Amino acid sequence: MLILLCGIIFLHVAALALLFVSTVVSAWAVSPTSSADLWVNCTTINGAYNCLTGDTGVWIQAVQALMILSIIFSFLSLFLFFCQLFTLQKGGRFFLTGAFQIFASLFVMSGAIIYTVMNPEWVPPSESFGFAYILAWVAFPLVLISGLIYIILRKRE
Repeated sequence: MLILLCGIIFLHVAALALLFVSTVVSAWAVSPTSSADLWVNCTTINGAYNCLTGDTGVWIQAVQALMILSIIFSFLSLFLFFCQLFTLQKGGRFFLTGAFQIFASLFVMSGAIIYTVMNPEWVPPSESFGFAYILAWVAFPLVLISGLIYIILRKRE
């Protein structure tokens, strides 16, 4: 049981780290001379590095909000898991923890979908998707699987 508990906590923390890194790092769209993320667009022209804020539309603000909400819900889910671990009765299920984690997965999926659809309007066609964008998509199934595990999991003595 201890190994299972450690594995679940490790999966949750790993997914939370992926969410955090994908939200903060400036590599959602990259090219040899520029990079863009949820917050700024940076370009290098003749050796000069120029960054502009990424407030070009309502859709990017929606992606920012959804990614931040996914981090908040995932963190709250981890906190709720520890609270329920000590207060839940024997045989009880971690429904609240699982629900928060599934909401976090839906938020990150929605943010990544919006970014995928609206990206051509904001980022030049010469840029490709960066590793932070891919990390957001990798975090989605991990967070979803973690949430489903919490719902299935029963507390034992």
